[in-house]
Amino acid sequence: MAGQIPDLECQERAGTGKGAARAARRAGMVPGVVFGGDVDPLAIQIPFNVLLKKLKAGRFKSTLFNLKVEGQEDVRVICRDVQRDVVKDLPTHFDLMRLRRTTRINLFVPVEFVNEDEAPGIKRGGVLTVVRPEVELMVTAGEIPEKITVDLTGLAIGDVVTISSIDLPSGAKPTIDRDFVIANISAPSGLASSDDEEGEGEGEEAEVEAAAEE
Repeated sequence: MAGQIPDLECQERAGTGKGAARAARRAGMVPGVVFGGDVDPLAIQIPFNVLLKKLKAGRFKSTLFNLKVEGQEDVRVICRDVQRDVVKDLPTHFDLMRLRRTTRINLFVPVEFVNEDEAPGIKRGGVLTVVRPEVELMVTAGEIPEKITVDLTGLAIGDVVTISSIDLPSGAKPTIDRDFVIANISAPSGLASSDDEEGEGEGEEAEVEAAAEE
């Protein structure tokens, strides 16, 4: 289970319909609605600047939130839509969906790398290059993993870690069908450049020998 589910603090909004939504916007708020969960929809609003900051931070529509509204029980939600002004591209309305424990959702889960001191490639000066610090998984709302763990034990320079080589949490499945790269252990830059120089030197010697023969 995820250790930290971020809070999303909103206010209950009085009234529904276009008139109430316009009033909320005039007050510097973005109107929204919470639906699902076999209960009535709840009209809410959030300060414009707060929502805009969260949108700019990224992944707003794929983050599980703990919705906090005064006078209401906390509930887990995920954003299903954010409507924007067609000219200014600024948020004008948002929809949140309540989640049951059995609901399947897509979320980005961070990747943790362990046992670097047990990787021969790193001991030899290789560099761990992280291609994906987080992976989008389809998970059950009631069993959201805190992280994905990658064991680097035994990995040498040139070895690649792909999603298929990782033991994913029970019930979790990548949203990408192909076998994609998570990380690799690359040669240190000094070694790589040295190899390149040796290759160039060999090429020059071959050219000189060829010229002498002619």
